[in-house]
Amino acid sequence: MEQIYTIPVNEAFRACREEPLGACPICTLYRKLEDDELDRILGAAMMEPSVRIRTNAEGFCARHFSRMLTRQNRLPFALMLESHLAEVEGMLADGLIGTPGDKPVKRLTALEHSCYICNRIEASLSRMLETVALLFESEPEFRTLFGEQKRYCLPHFRRLTEVGRARLSKKTYALFYRTMSDTVKTYLEKLRGDVSWFCKKFDYRYDGEPWYDAKDAIERTVGFLAAEDACAKEGKRK
Repeated sequence: MEQIYTIPVNEAFRACREEPLGACPICTLYRKLEDDELDRILGAAMMEPSVRIRTNAEGFCARHFSRMLTRQNRLPFALMLESHLAEVEGMLADGLIGTPGDKPVKRLTALEHSCYICNRIEASLSRMLETVALLFESEPEFRTLFGEQKRYCLPHFRRLTEVGRARLSKKTYALFYRTMSDTVKTYLEKLRGDVSWFCKKFDYRYDGEPWYDAKDAIERTVGFLAAEDACAKEGKRK
C-alpha cells in the first residue's frame, strides 16, 4: 500500500521502466528533487528568515548557481545574492584589509565545498534510497518493479548497494544485490555494443548501415559512469 513517502519512489521506478533504453530511477528522483528545490528557493522560501540565514552561510555550488541563472525569477535571486555577498564580506573582513592569516582561506575553502541546494537534496535522497530498500523488502509488487528496470548508473548502484547492505537482512540483501547487478551487467553489455557501433559508423565501410541505438551512446555512457546529476558527490558538500 502506497504511503506519501513511497509515491515519488514508485513513480520514478514506473516511469523508468517504460523508457525504451531505460533510465536510472535514482537519477530521475534526483532531478525531481533538484527542480523542486530550485522552484522553492526562488519562490516564497527566499523570504523566510531561516532559509536566508542558511543560504547566506552555505552558499551554492557552480551547478546550482548556473541553474538559477536560467530561471525567470531574477528578483528573488538578486535579493539572495545581496545578503550572501554581505556574509562573504564578513568572512573576508580580515583578509581584505591586508592582514595576513589562514582564517579567510579556511572560510573560503569551506564555502567552496558547501551548497544549500545540494545539502537539501542529499537529505531527501538519502531517505528515498532507504525507502527503496524498505519497499524491496516489504512489497512484492515493488520487488518485481525493481527487477524490471533497464538501467542503474554506477554511482547509484554503489549507493543502493551500501543502503541495502546496511538495511536488509542477509538473505534479502543477496537478492537485492543480485537483481540490481544483473540489470547493470545487461545494460553494460548493451552500452559497450552501442559505443562500438558508434565508432564503426565513422568508418566509411559502415556508412550505409543504420545507427540502431548508437546515436546517443556517448551521452548514455557518461550518464552510466558518472550519474546524470551531481548527487554522486554527496560526500563533498556535507
